[in-house]
Formats: sequence, C-alpha cells, structure tokens
Amino acid sequence: MDGAPAMTVKPMIGQPTDGLFGLQPQVTKNGQFAHWMHNSILVPTITVISLFVLALLFWVSFRYRKARNPVASKTSHNTFIEIIWTLAPVVILVLIAVPSIGLLQAQFKPAPSGAVTLKAIGNQWYWTYQYPDNGGFEITANMLKEKADVAAGERPRTDADGPKLLATDNRIVLPVGVPIRLITTSNDVIHSWAVPAFWIKLDAIPGRLNETSFTIEKPGLYFGQCSELCGARHGYMPIAVEAVPPAEYAAWVKAKGGTMPTPGKASDKVIPQPGADGSAAKVEEAAETANATGPVENVTTTAPATTQGATSNPAGAGNAGQ
Repeated sequence: MDGAPAMTVKPMIGQPTDGLFGLQPQVTKNGQFAHWMHNSILVPTITVISLFVLALLFWVSFRYRKARNPVASKTSHNTFIEIIWTLAPVVILVLIAVPSIGLLQAQFKPAPSGAVTLKAIGNQWYWTYQYPDNGGFEITANMLKEKADVAAGERPRTDADGPKLLATDNRIVLPVGVPIRLITTSNDVIHSWAVPAFWIKLDAIPGRLNETSFTIEKPGLYFGQCSELCGARHGYMPIAVEAVPPAEYAAWVKAKGGTMPTPGKASDKVIPQPGADGSAAKVEEAAETANATGPVENVTTTAPATTQGATSNPAGAGNAGQ
C-alpha cells in the first residue's frame, strides 16, 4: 500500500448503517460532546415539548367541545398564561444556547502549533488534497464505480473498499492523536467537505479559504461525502479517510516522497487559493510555459506538485472514467 496500512471496513464505524437511528459513533472531542448534547439535551427536550403540546390538544378538544360548552366563553386574555407561554420558550432556548455556543466556539478554535495541515479542494466532481506541511504532495480521489458501470481497464468497487457511493480509488491518511488543520476551497462551485464521524462539515468556496481543526482519537476507516449541492454528480463525491498512529503516518508520508515537519513548530507554509500566484495550477502553468519557450536566464521556477495516489489503487487525476 506504498506506506499506508491495509485498513478494512468495520460495520457501524465511520459509515451509515441500515436500520440504526441516531448519529454515527464520534471519534473527536467535539463530536462526542455534540453526540451527548443531541441524546441527553435536544432529544429529551423535543420529546417533552411534543408530548406536552399533544396532551394540550387532546385536553382542549375534550374539555371545550360543544357538548360541554353550548355557550362559548368570551374570554380573550389571561395575563398569567401569556407570561408563561412567553417566558417558558425563552428559558428553554437560553438553556440550550449555553452548550450550543460552547460547541460552536470549539469547532472554530484555531489549530495549535504542530498541527497537520490538510487542504481539501473541491472539483466537479472529485476531491484533490494537498499536504503543505509534508512537502506539498497532492492526492486525487474519485469515487469507485460498481462492477456493472466500469469501463475496460478500470477497477470496480469491492466490499473491502467501502460502501457503495462512499468508496474512493485513493484514500487520504491522517494521524491519530495529532491536531488536524483542515483548509477547504474549490476550483469551480461551492462544495462541502463532510465526515459525520469527525463532526466536520466545512464549505469549500471558490476564491476563499475556510479553516477548522479537529483531532481524531481512534484509528479506523471513516467515510463522508460532499454535502453541498454542486451539480449533476453531486452525489458522487465521496471522502475516505484512514486514521493511523503517527509512526505509520510518518512512514506513509515518506513513501509519498514527503517530509515531516519539526515537532511542535507552527506551520509557516503559505496556502494559496486556487488560481492565485503560487498555487499548484499556476506553478504547473509556469512550468509548461518554461518547457515550451526554453530556459530563461536568472529565473527560477518551482517544480509543480505531483499528483500521487494515497494507496496502491490505480487511478489517474481528475474524474476518471467519466
């Protein structure tokens, strides 16, 4: 697997499961807190309010039916009841807002020094990834098609690759227990990088860099997909992440021709937007121009980043086979 471990799919972990109700098992602190808040605060609150309103409807229908009230009451106001139905929702919302604001703040907390930077770039309809802190190598990930849909020479999806519509030809690899700085952007339209088990959903917007951070606590294989309507093949932009121990991550980076940064050192890499000077596309364009016109004296051109697969699954750049 050119440095990456042979991860296998585990039932009910990192993927949707038929017949189950609720959120996926969470493997980040924010996800675990959100899972607790959903199960212990939101669901009970919604259940109590719904049952209370339903009981009121039945009581009003029975108590104030025509048979018991041939002459309807002309009462139009009740100050006490009006105060109650105004204050009660306010109190409920304030109590819910306290943990909600804390969770929102934690989701956008800047990554600490020593975080691994992953830049996810949305394209119609596949993802490309860059590792700026590890030498800047690039990975392209396309959805694996079913056996009946592949063309000659293409590899179809198998159960070992992952669920239908979620398996990719190249998986990205991230270390466990190390903060991850996720940066998203797009080359065309708005996409959204979402992995439910990480409690992550971050929009990828053309001309803009969005950022969040998270730390994966358990090794495993986790799946996600684009969660912003982005065109005809929006449903065919899966995400597959292998979370591995730091030593295995370092071996994988080395196998990709990358380098490991100094431990604890803050990232000093410039993360350009797609199309900006210094971006992979501009560097490649400059290299092609130099090759066409010949060498120019006293000018240095940075070598373009190469697109490499994250695993040994054969695939080229772009939307393979489409």
